Amino acid sequence: MVGFKSFICESIASAMIQKVFVTRKIPQEGLDMLTERFEVSVWPLEHPPSKEDIVENAQNCEGLITLLSDPIDAEVIGQLPNLKVIAQYAVGYDNIDVKEATRRGIIVTNTPGVLTETTADLAWSLIMSTTRRIVEADKYVRGGKWNVAWGPELLLGSDIHGATIGIVGMGRIGQAVAKRAQGFNMRILFHSRSHNEDIAAVEKLVDAQSTSLDTLLSESDIVSIHVPLTPETLHLIGEKELGMMKKGSFLVNTSRGQVVDQDALFSALYSGHLGGAGLDVFREEPIPKDSPLLKLSNVVLVPHIGSASKTARTTMATMCAENVITAIKGERPPNIVNPEVL
Repeated sequence: MVGFKSFICESIASAMIQKVFVTRKIPQEGLDMLTERFEVSVWPLEHPPSKEDIVENAQNCEGLITLLSDPIDAEVIGQLPNLKVIAQYAVGYDNIDVKEATRRGIIVTNTPGVLTETTADLAWSLIMSTTRRIVEADKYVRGGKWNVAWGPELLLGSDIHGATIGIVGMGRIGQAVAKRAQGFNMRILFHSRSHNEDIAAVEKLVDAQSTSLDTLLSESDIVSIHVPLTPETLHLIGEKELGMMKKGSFLVNTSRGQVVDQDALFSALYSGHLGGAGLDVFREEPIPKDSPLLKLSNVVLVPHIGSASKTARTTMATMCAENVITAIKGERPPNIVNPEVL
C-alpha cells in the first residue's frame, strides 16, 4: 500500500512539472536557473527553429524563451494553450505579436538596460572603423599591398574629433552614444520623438541639441541610428533622407535593418554620396551571400553583434530566466512589456 501511495505521489508531482522551451542555447547561467525549477528543452541547432518547430516543441510549455529571429505571431501563440510567458532574449520584441499575447493573457518580457553600454560600444566601433577605414587598412596589410613604409595619401579617412554627430533616437543607447561623443569634442545633435528627464539630463551634460530629423541629416558628419522598429520607423531613412545627408558623411545602424531602405543605402554608398556606412543589422538576416553591399569597400558589415559581450549576454540569460520564473509563479516579472495583461 505504501508503494502504491508513493507511486501516486510521484505521478502527481511529475504531472505538475512545468515546462519551458528555449529556442536557442543561451549562456549556461540562465539555463541552470531554469533547470532547477522546470523541465527545460533547448533547440539544439544553430539555425533557428521554424514556426512549426516552435509550436511542436513548446506545445505543453508554460514558458517560452525567444530570440529576435523567432516569428512569434498570432498563429504560433494560438497553438500554445498552456503558455504563460514569452521571455524575449533581447531588448526589442518586434518579432512578437504582443497584442495577441496580451489578449490571451500571456506575459511578454524583454531584457532592457543590460545591452545599453555594450551596444553603444559597438556603435562607436563602427563609427571609428568606417571613418578611419580600419577594415580596409587591415585587408591592405594582410593582402601584401603595404610596400612603402608611409604615404601622404595612403588610406585617408575622416576625423572624428570636432565632427558633428547626429543621433536618431535618444533612448538609453542613444544617450550612451552621446556621452561617448563628448570625449571626442563633437557637436552633438539628436532627434527624438519623446523628451523625458533622462534625455534632458544628458542633453545638458553633453551640450546636445534637439533638432528635426531633416536638420540632423543635413548638418551631421556621422549619423547613428537608435530607434525601435515600428510602423512609423520602417524605412525612416530612405532615398530622400539619404540625399539630405552631407556628401562624404557616414551612416551607422545598430537598431534594426528595416529602419533604413537598404537599396537606397547601397545606391548612396555606390555613388560616393556617402563616405561609408557601418551596419550591424540588415533587412534580411543573415545577409544574403549575393547582397550588393558585400561588394562595397566603404561599408563595414558585422553579424548583429551589438550585445555580443560575455558579460552582457550572460546577464541577458539570467534576466530571461528570472522573468520566466516570476511569471510562472504568478508574480509580476521585473521586465514586463505588457503590464496591462495583469
